[in-house]
Amino acid sequence: MDTNNPSMTATPGDAGALLEGRFSGRQAFTDLIRQALVVAAAEGWREIMVSDPGFEDWPLGERAVAQALGDWAQSGRKFTMLAQNYSELARRHARFVTWRRTWAHIVECRGLSSVSADDIPSALYGPGWVFERLDRERCLGIAGSEPARRVALRERLNERLLKSSPAFPATTLGL
Repeated sequence: MDTNNPSMTATPGDAGALLEGRFSGRQAFTDLIRQALVVAAAEGWREIMVSDPGFEDWPLGERAVAQALGDWAQSGRKFTMLAQNYSELARRHARFVTWRRTWAHIVECRGLSSVSADDIPSALYGPGWVFERLDRERCLGIAGSEPARRVALRERLNERLLKSSPAFPATTLGL
């Protein structure tokens, strides 16, 4: 298994083939995000939770990611985002902003402006598989479906969500 290229480890609809183990490098990180969202759509994951200080280097503005999110989004689903700041995401990822506006009823964006960026995990949580980037600068991390890993990440994300407040509205009202 090539952990430097997670796109080679799975095909859509086969979550068992999503990366189990370490990943390294920006390309591996972005490929892993793309792949996870395609699998989430194919398998109908009920919930996706993503967390990052600002999502600047996530491939959220790419056409393929917007397509995977569109394929995934349905009534009864929930997409939760947790960030310190959404300004760069709004500036860099126009397709994602459009998708977020369209699906505002299933998307919840939360902010942690009073917390250090180092205290916000860079992670994706799904019901049966997760990944976490442990070193943002070098894009080193770990992914897997082990129950202990999923529970530990979910608990840390829930802990941060309790301290968060609503952020990144789908629309801004003006007078």
